[in-house]
Amino acid sequence: MSDTTHIPTLDDVARVAGVSTATVSRCLNEQQKVSAKTLERVMKTINDLGYTPNFNARAMAAKRTHTIGAIIPTMENAIFARGLQAFQETLHASGYNLLVSSSAYQPDLEAEQIRALVARGADGLLLIGYERGQDIYDYLQRRGVPTVLAWTSHPDGGHASVGFDNCAAMRMLADRVLAMGHRRIAVISGIVEGNDRAEGRLRGIRESLVAHGQDPDALPVIQTAYEIENGAAAFETLMAQDPRPTVVMCGNDVLAAGAISRAKHLGLAVPEDVSITGFDDIELASILHPTLTTVHVPHRDMGCIAAQELIDMVEKRSMGATRKLEVSLAMRESLRPVVEP
Repeated sequence: MSDTTHIPTLDDVARVAGVSTATVSRCLNEQQKVSAKTLERVMKTINDLGYTPNFNARAMAAKRTHTIGAIIPTMENAIFARGLQAFQETLHASGYNLLVSSSAYQPDLEAEQIRALVARGADGLLLIGYERGQDIYDYLQRRGVPTVLAWTSHPDGGHASVGFDNCAAMRMLADRVLAMGHRRIAVISGIVEGNDRAEGRLRGIRESLVAHGQDPDALPVIQTAYEIENGAAAFETLMAQDPRPTVVMCGNDVLAAGAISRAKHLGLAVPEDVSITGFDDIELASILHPTLTTVHVPHRDMGCIAAQELIDMVEKRSMGATRKLEVSLAMRESLRPVVEP
């Protein structure tokens, strides 16, 4: 019994629509060169026949896949969600598809994923932060894969980046905390090894302490993975100190959410008994009770600009620029001045 299944081809579309194969190709790739009437007829035929373009052949001909890869450290919380959504929307508007991987903050896994995305023909890559082995940067340069670093600003690093100065951003918040009379400060930080964003934020707090005549070496710090339960556990440990801190500064809003949750469990009022701050200003920050004082990061702007910069690099309109974005303080209920007894 013969197989009568027929997969529609470009020739079939052209025959049924009554146009040349070149016209069908233009309808798929250069619609502005086709009249509206012809475009409508051809696209209807494509839908009626169930024709699927051979994107592999198109990619080989154009030496481009119109696919961008992004590797983020985690998908377990909303830290990167808003920026990545804006990144994807901007890519889609220019005809690019997005492939996303998560490295779980593991450098070896990130390196493996970078090579896998390049092997799949990714035209460019979005990576988070700049701290990774030089061998990876050398590999990307040899392969000619445009790369943009995000969530960081590293103007002297020799790589295109779209982000902000994590150290300066957290120092701005620490300056405000100290100006409000807090001297017993404790920190719940992300793990700084291999994470330039966490390292910069912790350094920003220490720089602020030095500027205000405080001893940065006396700063209590717990480093932990970015999970709510980890923030809760670290907060409980810090609050067992005597004297206990008047403010706990957290490396991001996820850790801060855990701290606020555990404070309630311990019978501590925020900010009356202890103030808590975060970093990122994800949606969670404004719906916590109390609402969270944090550093506002322009996630959507960062995603849009990173996508456009990467497209410009892929399409040879840019050699790769560094774009530094401004952050601001989101002052809410979880931080208040020290009230002397």
